[in-house]
Amino acid sequence: MITELGHFALILAFLVAAVQTVVPLIGAHKRWPGWMAVAEPAATAQFLLTALSFGALTWAFVTSDFSLRLVVLNSHSAKPMLYKITGVWGNHEGSMLLWVLILTLFGAMAAWFGGNLPPTLRARVLSVQSAISLAFFAFILFTSNPFTRMGLPPFDGQGLNPMLQDAGLAFHPPFLYLGYVGLSMSFSFAVAALIEGRVDAAWGRWVRPWTLAAWIFLTIGIGMGSWWAYYELGWGGFWFWDPVENASFMPWLFAVALVHSSIVVEKRESLKSWTILLAILAFGFSLIGTFIVRSGVITSVHAFANDPERGLFILVILAVFMGGALVLFAARAGVLEAKGVFSIVSRESALVLNNILLAVASLVVFTGTIWPLIAEIFFDRKLSVGAPFFNMAFTPFMVLLGVILPIGAILPWKRAKLSKALKPLTGVFILAIALAALAFSVQSGRSALGPVGLFLGTWLVFGAGVDLWLRTGRKGGRLGRLKRLPRADWGKAVAHAGLGVVMFGIAGLMAWEAEDIRVVAIGDSFEISGYTLTLDKVSREQGPNYIATRGVVRVAKDGEALTTLYPEKRIYPVEGQPTTEAAIDSGFLRDIYVVLGDRQDDGSWAMRTYFKPLANWIWGGSILMALGGFLSLSDRRYRVAAGARKTARKLEPKGVPAE
Repeated sequence: MITELGHFALILAFLVAAVQTVVPLIGAHKRWPGWMAVAEPAATAQFLLTALSFGALTWAFVTSDFSLRLVVLNSHSAKPMLYKITGVWGNHEGSMLLWVLILTLFGAMAAWFGGNLPPTLRARVLSVQSAISLAFFAFILFTSNPFTRMGLPPFDGQGLNPMLQDAGLAFHPPFLYLGYVGLSMSFSFAVAALIEGRVDAAWGRWVRPWTLAAWIFLTIGIGMGSWWAYYELGWGGFWFWDPVENASFMPWLFAVALVHSSIVVEKRESLKSWTILLAILAFGFSLIGTFIVRSGVITSVHAFANDPERGLFILVILAVFMGGALVLFAARAGVLEAKGVFSIVSRESALVLNNILLAVASLVVFTGTIWPLIAEIFFDRKLSVGAPFFNMAFTPFMVLLGVILPIGAILPWKRAKLSKALKPLTGVFILAIALAALAFSVQSGRSALGPVGLFLGTWLVFGAGVDLWLRTGRKGGRLGRLKRLPRADWGKAVAHAGLGVVMFGIAGLMAWEAEDIRVVAIGDSFEISGYTLTLDKVSREQGPNYIATRGVVRVAKDGEALTTLYPEKRIYPVEGQPTTEAAIDSGFLRDIYVVLGDRQDDGSWAMRTYFKPLANWIWGGSILMALGGFLSLSDRRYRVAAGARKTARKLEPKGVPAE
């Protein structure tokens, strides 16, 4: 009964989305307040119905309702409760329902908190958002129904992919989807503004929090996915440049550019066309990522489905929304004329360069991702594009971005003198160069990647500190004013510093890591980067829903015992699949990473060991970037602006539209 209720709620949500797509849009065009007012309750109803549907599917997984085909394919009665719940979105149909739930949540939030928007713009934003929901409701109901029943329910299910049975991955997809889908709000604001024929400073202020929220969630989602790949897959890396990894990274890059570009629209009413285009591209690349994951056109270990019919449906959605928005963008180019002017040396110019670097870097990733498909279709050649291409083609853009970022952050608006702006950063530059030179002199026979990363990290972290200090003025009491700076200023500094930490972490890990692969007998010891590891024993252990072969590895340094690691090889009987569980001794400056391999004929064991310097700095920096985003998002100026807008509307004479 609950399952049927969930299916019925999904159909009702589809019908409500159809009404919300059409009625408020007509009302905004005709200036009919009653028709425009339909958007807000419809958005709320759409979210509540979708939440009811998602709740019904979750209940089916929690209670192991094996009359539902999706539960049979992705769950088992012996699974821990956490993985029963995560099984809801650990498959194509359930993940799409989660996608639509988040899509309707953002639409409902725009209705709940959009009282500061002009009525016509709010109605159009909610209509465009509902149109996206309508398309994905149709996709789910016609090609990916999660409520399909089994003709003859089995006694038990087939379980969940063992690699997905991990606490880290349980939370990775929801955060990633909050980022992916959150960019739909920026898209809806962009299309609504094009329909309305007005893009101004107020629009830039409205769209910025939505983009920032989406970027924060994408940052957390990508960081969690990278961390999961590092400790769960057993290959020792944090980023593989896999097509699905790239599918989440490209919208992230566009979102970063959009956040910075919307600042220029808000402060200077410049870059209007570019900002609108970025909003379209950011969500467009989210849809491209959805197509890559679910169509099967590109092989990936992360792919949800391999179904040409579903892929074609998503391709149609992509063509309609991205193509339609670009056509509208071209038609409305005349209303996007910029008002502000600025010189070559100015904060605006620095932000333009920032945007160009991010956009081109994203297009480089896109080219490398789809090139195997192009080569197969047009040249009948099968090839793969791996890390060497991406590292070589992508890295220079990020290095240049890191160099200009502290400079651009302290440049004045409109017009600046470069020599005057660089003067406060002289000490930071000397410190960064000195540390890089020290690292280069200490290391021997290694690449310059580590020293370059140390330079960029120091330059960004201390440059962010200088930016904050300059905002306190030149008179006394600067420490007190530092505490009272707006949260957006603190958020920007923390996010930029986080990027510096990530850059140093990645460069240091890639430049200074060490790897050891060998066969080890029980009781044997070996060394790696000054650490002594001893394999004490290997035993067979029973887990809650798996059987593990567990090694016991002692780690010592200079004869002093540090810790004991327990690498495992697991087999999940229900799914019949093995997994490798790395054992990691994490420290502030390094990780000791041990993977247990196969047993050899003579009773010894294959072992792979890594010394990974600064590994945790990558995820620590990601946390700092997300924290910076949260600080900026909590800036009271957003709330003050909203309140001021409401007050202004109350003071308007009757009969005058609030636009």
